[in-house]
Amino acid sequence: MSNVKEMIENGRAVLGIELGSTRIKAVLIDEDHNPIAVGDHEWENRLDDGIWTYTLDDIWEGLKDSYQNLAANVKEKYGVTLTKVGAMGFSAMMHGYMAFDKEGNLLVPFRTWRNSTTGPAAEALTELFQYNIPQRWSIAHLSQAILNDEEHVKDVAYITTLAGYIHWRLTGEKVIGIGDASGMFPIDVKAKDYDASMMDNFDTLVSDKNYPWKLKDILPKVLAAGEAAGNLTEEGARLLDDSKSLKAGIPVAPPEGDAGTGMAATNSVAKRTGNVSAGTSVFAMVVLEKELKKVHPEIDLVTTPDGSLVAMAHANNCTSDLNAWVGIFREFAESFGMKVDMNQLFGTLYNKALEGDADCGGLLSYGYLSGENMTGVMEGRPLFVRSPKSSFNLANFMRANLFTALGALKVGMDILLKEEHVEIDTMLGHGGLFKTKGVGQKILAAAINAPVSVMETAGEGGPWGMALLASYMIHKEEKESLQDYLSGKVFAGSTGTSMDPDAKDVEGFEVFIERYKKGIAIEQSAVDHLI
Repeated sequence: MSNVKEMIENGRAVLGIELGSTRIKAVLIDEDHNPIAVGDHEWENRLDDGIWTYTLDDIWEGLKDSYQNLAANVKEKYGVTLTKVGAMGFSAMMHGYMAFDKEGNLLVPFRTWRNSTTGPAAEALTELFQYNIPQRWSIAHLSQAILNDEEHVKDVAYITTLAGYIHWRLTGEKVIGIGDASGMFPIDVKAKDYDASMMDNFDTLVSDKNYPWKLKDILPKVLAAGEAAGNLTEEGARLLDDSKSLKAGIPVAPPEGDAGTGMAATNSVAKRTGNVSAGTSVFAMVVLEKELKKVHPEIDLVTTPDGSLVAMAHANNCTSDLNAWVGIFREFAESFGMKVDMNQLFGTLYNKALEGDADCGGLLSYGYLSGENMTGVMEGRPLFVRSPKSSFNLANFMRANLFTALGALKVGMDILLKEEHVEIDTMLGHGGLFKTKGVGQKILAAAINAPVSVMETAGEGGPWGMALLASYMIHKEEKESLQDYLSGKVFAGSTGTSMDPDAKDVEGFEVFIERYKKGIAIEQSAVDHLI
């Protein structure tokens, strides 16, 4: 305790803060990369005039509250007023659109990744670049604003992401980490910068509009992990800390997206490694050895925080409907006067799924609370269906709901593994699906037919990953790669628990996924006929 206190007082701890979709979390780590204090703030996006957004007040009030709660935690645990740290870094949900004029005024409300209003632009840009441009990407939002003849576009002087905006306000630097940048515009991984030829193509595309800007002039400068990205200014310190205790001058790491911090937090930045984050939504990140052979609208191409190419398969739905079914079982138990421990209930039901038939006994379900781009379903209708011949019991019911939580993800992963023949040495699972030991891990291994590891530290999440990136910036040795730093100094000896795929489970999941794909017509019919 005294060592930690002395380290904090001398400003050697490192701070990471991540703005997720429902929580802003701050994590302070020691010189061994262990979390020593935390603070958070709950928030929620709002739907204003058909746009999912957070206001600037939401952002700054939430960020200040998260930091204030962290500082209070430090004071309570160690009796120290937090005044300085060795380095800090800020990360946030990727993509979206924040556009500013030359005076730094926000031109339109922040358009988050959740908005699906850029379909025409995303499709046109994918065709133009011959490179998949998802609707979430910043360039899709800018291009759609142009297609819509929005008045503000002529006044744009700078566009950035949420993490890039916070970094700019706190340091004065218009920069962005390469992982977050890869959700704004396609990256040339050799140059570790935006793809120059695609930028030229975009400028040519909109040349008839006679805007007073070129694309390269309004995007943030791209930085790789470890590069200096500026220092906390006096104004930035006051924006973050109302108590005026925090001192200016602290080095700040390149701002990153939540995908990049997830890769850092799971030691998944090396080629042939990957991670699956499974909670409300689910996505898999696989670090590629080479570029894909063709364009796949189901697969996003982004990068690691140090600039390696990553294939990302993202599904909007994962555990929400599964959790709702567990809630029904809780209601059932409580109706009999039983007191229910939710951890025990989840554990019991999840483990029951391991007793089911390999293919779920012919049962089928879809946990689509919202639309699912991966399978072309634009609205959500949670659905459970079976035939008279199906084997309907609790084990198969739970197994089907666990399988379907990874169903849309498997559609994307099958493109990578079976069409593109991407090879994976190990995949690391993290998130709520993996809390019940061995169950989610076993099912993911079956879905991707590859070993899956789960580490205890994976639960620390994105803000811890951002703190690791900030620590790398100030502690790396000359020419020490991010991969070597993470493997040698952060995760040394932390191999986690690995599980190989079971051949019967793999075969069962293949039968289930064929049923799942054929049944999309049933799901679409529910969308068409159930309001």
